[in-house]
Amino acid sequence: MKIPDYFLPLIIILFMFIDLKVSYSNPKEDRIIRKAARIHARALTIDSHNDTPMWFSDTNFNFAEDHSGVRPRRRVDIPGMEAGGLDAAFFAVFVGQEDRSQKNNKKAFHEAVGILESIDQTIAKHSDKLEKATTSKDIYKIDRKKKKAVFTGLENGFPIGTDLSNVGLFYNLGARYITLCHSHNNDICDSSNDSIEHNGVSEFGKLVISEMNSQGLMVDVSHASDKSFYDAISFSKTPVIASHSCARALCNNPRNLSDEMLKALAANGGVIQMCILSNYVKKPLPNPQRDSAYAALKVKYRGYKNLQKDEMDKARQEWYRMDEVYPQELATVSDVVDHIDHIVKIAGIRHVGIGTDFDGGGAVKGCEDVSEMGNISLELVRRGYSNREIRMIWGKNLLRVMRSVEKYAAKHSRNIV
Repeated sequence: MKIPDYFLPLIIILFMFIDLKVSYSNPKEDRIIRKAARIHARALTIDSHNDTPMWFSDTNFNFAEDHSGVRPRRRVDIPGMEAGGLDAAFFAVFVGQEDRSQKNNKKAFHEAVGILESIDQTIAKHSDKLEKATTSKDIYKIDRKKKKAVFTGLENGFPIGTDLSNVGLFYNLGARYITLCHSHNNDICDSSNDSIEHNGVSEFGKLVISEMNSQGLMVDVSHASDKSFYDAISFSKTPVIASHSCARALCNNPRNLSDEMLKALAANGGVIQMCILSNYVKKPLPNPQRDSAYAALKVKYRGYKNLQKDEMDKARQEWYRMDEVYPQELATVSDVVDHIDHIVKIAGIRHVGIGTDFDGGGAVKGCEDVSEMGNISLELVRRGYSNREIRMIWGKNLLRVMRSVEKYAAKHSRNIV
């Protein structure tokens, strides 16, 4: 039936009224949004782990540009950090592991040093926006300058090889934590994704942890096997961190920490930095096409081992592009905060933080890049977390561990300023 013309103005007014009613029908939610924005803006926010330095070798990548519409997706840049209210980030120095030999150890060492140099070059290039941080006090000084603080962490102790002196060298180059291993066993310890070799931390690994303590490096147990985790806590004289991990009770993945591990971490005084890589947050739905494509890519690039730089760059580009061709069903910000709720329940509010793993696979619906990090604060406010608690999660807990590590090292090393 055709609506008479004289009814059209009335219908338009009716829809305008409905739209206004919807817009103003939830003042409580509006207050929550405003409150969350205030808390997030005032909090000192730290992301303890992202893999953005992998892009720094790409001459076409400009960290000062907004990459929100660029494919393959880049999830961290200066405009995004500003929009998302992120004050500081630990840039991961990630080196893919190859067969353990003197030749490959040397190659990995030089690659790690090269990545650290690329981070320093990026900071220098954008010194109006960025500044290098090496102590827990630096972040406050840098924040007062209205700049973003850049810390570094070595993800995987493989570049150390079997040379203990490399621990101090990486400290002197700016690294402030070392993730003991990655997805394969190394000379330090067993990985959560590999077979049992050392039955936890090796004899050499004990020396590495002791040297990390004396130098002032945080011991990072993300990626470590359960036995390696407990060994690290036992051998370390300072609190340890899990720079990007989740709760195993909510997502049964060997990369995540069980309730018993969370309790041990709390007793140690450490902190688990909540990772937002979707597969660790929520068990992924079956996606055989995606799995087959990634498996074929791994075969094509020989398990990503013994690759020349140009091959690795191509492999990385294809790996990221695959995520666009075969997108996965992502977990949500709500799922992330479910993990935080659980960790707080088991370990306590003093022992949880945020370590996104952006540009290394990290992303959930509602927080797909650094510009959306405020949505985590919004969900925390919705669930009743206080201003003080949110500040603890976003940075104070991790800084407490850093201060403890610095304090110990000050008595055992001349490196701490």
